[in-house]
Amino acid sequence: MTSTVDVGDAELACTDTGSGPPVVWLHGSGPGATGMSNFGGNLPAFDDYRNVVLDLPGWGRSPRPATDEPLIFHAADRVVRAMTALGIERAHLVGNSYGGAVAMRIAMQYPERVERLVLMAPGGVLPPDAPPWPVGLEHLFGYMAAEKPSRDAMAQFVRLMVYDEGLATEELIDERYESSLRAHPELPVPPNFGDLTPDLRLIGAPTLLVWGRDDQTVPLSWAPRILHGIANAELRVLPHCRHWVQYERAPEFNHIVREFLRGGPAASER
Repeated sequence: MTSTVDVGDAELACTDTGSGPPVVWLHGSGPGATGMSNFGGNLPAFDDYRNVVLDLPGWGRSPRPATDEPLIFHAADRVVRAMTALGIERAHLVGNSYGGAVAMRIAMQYPERVERLVLMAPGGVLPPDAPPWPVGLEHLFGYMAAEKPSRDAMAQFVRLMVYDEGLATEELIDERYESSLRAHPELPVPPNFGDLTPDLRLIGAPTLLVWGRDDQTVPLSWAPRILHGIANAELRVLPHCRHWVQYERAPEFNHIVREFLRGGPAASER
């Protein structure tokens, strides 16, 4: 059931389901993204956890207050406020792309609030030679910059997110397009995300990086800076998979994440 949680200067949309150790799910920055559009299909595999799924400020049904802060920093503070308001002192954080960057920022600034981190192709850490941007980010920024983006532009974007374009269904494209129009533009262009690179060493939480080998948005070649920057990080790469790992490879994703959250090796087989 979707409700809202007061974070002081805004109310964030929130879905709070299940019972058990808390997991906070943080979505990406693509047009039309919401917490449930990113993770709704994964939640049944985690019904023995308390799953808190947020719409980050500026996406879905969560407004973004005017701010001069880098977007990642601003969102991280609001997520922590939401955790406090929901009575969650410490949680696992699962973040996709922009949401992964928000999770890393929380682990840097509020280490006592974080149990384990799962990061799917997280943002916030750029290689020295970016831009030029990967094609997925080019389409994302182009969509945000359009005065009124088209459904065709959304279809192109969604197809770039998955290796198997059969997963880019007409229903999914329609859902994302309608959601994007309600909040457009979710990002200012150019966005001030903030740079997490200098503080990667501050992350002490056990960290699982999950990457699609064929990601065209946050490419696998960007992973080593994060992997080597976080002392307690491991990397799992899934072939024939692009940016939406949790959607495109849901069974494998659910399995390895559950293993990791339980403290076992992420790659262990049943």
